[in-house]
Amino acid sequence: KEVRLFRRTVEKRTTREYLAHAQQLYDWMIRPLEPALARQHITTLVFVPDSSLRTIPMAALHDGATFLINKYAIAVTPGLNLTDPRPIDRERVRMLSSGLTAAVQGFPALPYVAGEMSTIQDLYRGDQLLNRDFLTTRLEHELRDGQYGILHIATHGQFATDVNQSFLLTFDGKLTLNQLDRLIGLFRFRREPLELLTLSACQTGVGDDRAALGLAGVAIKAGARSALATLWFINDEASSELVTEFYKQLRNPKLSKAQALQLAQQRLLADRVYEHPAYWSAFLLLNNWL
Repeated sequence: KEVRLFRRTVEKRTTREYLAHAQQLYDWMIRPLEPALARQHITTLVFVPDSSLRTIPMAALHDGATFLINKYAIAVTPGLNLTDPRPIDRERVRMLSSGLTAAVQGFPALPYVAGEMSTIQDLYRGDQLLNRDFLTTRLEHELRDGQYGILHIATHGQFATDVNQSFLLTFDGKLTLNQLDRLIGLFRFRREPLELLTLSACQTGVGDDRAALGLAGVAIKAGARSALATLWFINDEASSELVTEFYKQLRNPKLSKAQALQLAQQRLLADRVYEHPAYWSAFLLLNNWL
């Protein structure tokens, strides 16, 4: 009951109703572990959640004084047997960034995606598919023939319990779950797997408990080492701010992916416009946190 109340209230940007539930869940789940975590100087927590716990952002649990993200870097995995904990090669990795800024197929424009993709291109070597170039067939061609370690997709999308209702929007159609599974699966036959899939500006996380890990979970099961996605729809501007900061921090070889996300979330938390957890806590790092 507390989990469901927390999930329902933490998305409401205009109230602090979530706080009592965030504190209750912290008291149950984290506080009993605090002495052991302190003794062992733990800096990263990796959760393997089940049932309704998959639907909530652990980063927004609250000890009465501060959020959990201010104390630990946080990652989530569907199961430790799916995790291959090796760090990303920052110097050699190439990125394919793809996305929409234009309004297509009845979906509104995402104007901040343009700046997001421009910044990313300055940070990482690679290629870009934007608007008319972001076609399903072109994406498939690039992933089949290019040597990419990071796939960044900034578009509308949704994940539902019904597979037929789940998709990522491309300029000319909808990328289905089966297509995404097949595209990520192309990396299985290579020496280097897909290190990171980022789903930005999407409603990519949960529909219900069974759908909880969403499109990102599908990517992990298909062979991506890690994924960054959101539990609920984040506005275009906040999403771009956080994702851009994540990639900037990820350039630092001393930081893990989980720490890069922690710093990005802390930056939004420190901004009065975005301090409410509805803006920053929905971002989850799945699987390999290094």
